[in-house]
Amino acid sequence: MPFGDSIIELSLQLLALLALVGFSAGFVSSIAGAGGLIALPVLLSIGIPPINALATNKFQSVFGTLSSTINYFRKGHIDFSRLYPALLCAGVGAAVGTFAVQNMSADFLQRLIPFLLIGIALYFWFSPRVDDHDSHPRISQGKFNWTVGGGIGFYGGFFGPGIGSFFAFAFTSLLGYNMRRATANTKPLVLMTNTTSLVIFLWSGQVIWSAAIVMALGQIIGARLGSSMVIRRGAALVRPAIILATIAMAVKLLLSQ
Repeated sequence: MPFGDSIIELSLQLLALLALVGFSAGFVSSIAGAGGLIALPVLLSIGIPPINALATNKFQSVFGTLSSTINYFRKGHIDFSRLYPALLCAGVGAAVGTFAVQNMSADFLQRLIPFLLIGIALYFWFSPRVDDHDSHPRISQGKFNWTVGGGIGFYGGFFGPGIGSFFAFAFTSLLGYNMRRATANTKPLVLMTNTTSLVIFLWSGQVIWSAAIVMALGQIIGARLGSSMVIRRGAALVRPAIILATIAMAVKLLLSQ
């Protein structure tokens, strides 16, 4: 069913709740990622089937990421001239990952990712490179584009949890970006990866439109506010937020196993 029309009747009170959930998820995602930890469980809890919940979550999260990307760009924290090749690699990687997951088991990643997330949390906790100052890059921009852009893009299409944290980790540890700059440049890559997957969900008709639209509106507002806080406060806000978010994701994934 191309660009489907999945419909589930939702009350006005429930739609208002979903708008608030979208706002909260957008606010958290613009700072540390992990907004899906808020939105997806709520969608599942109100009786939306898993595949429709995933599609609806992807739709609303794309709008939040777009909102924060625009805000970071307007404030001068994203240099797209350097980022375009990585965006292209992320899109290709996400497409390959999305098709691959249909023919491969994600069990190994489900077992591995919690420990990678804990490792990232420890890095952000202890590394002296995580602050408001740029440091010396460890790899060239060209290598970063296809290894990180393509590799994490593939992961985003194949599995997904923690993608924002993985990108932020790569920007700080490999390119030496400060936390404000790393957080800003993460958003377009996440947007490219998630939009690629969203197109497939749209084509298969899995989005619950009433929930998706109200949550997207909340996402836009929450992401704008959250990204503005990152611009003002930098590492003092982002560092603890990413540590908490990655540990929360790791615990959730471990418990689900």
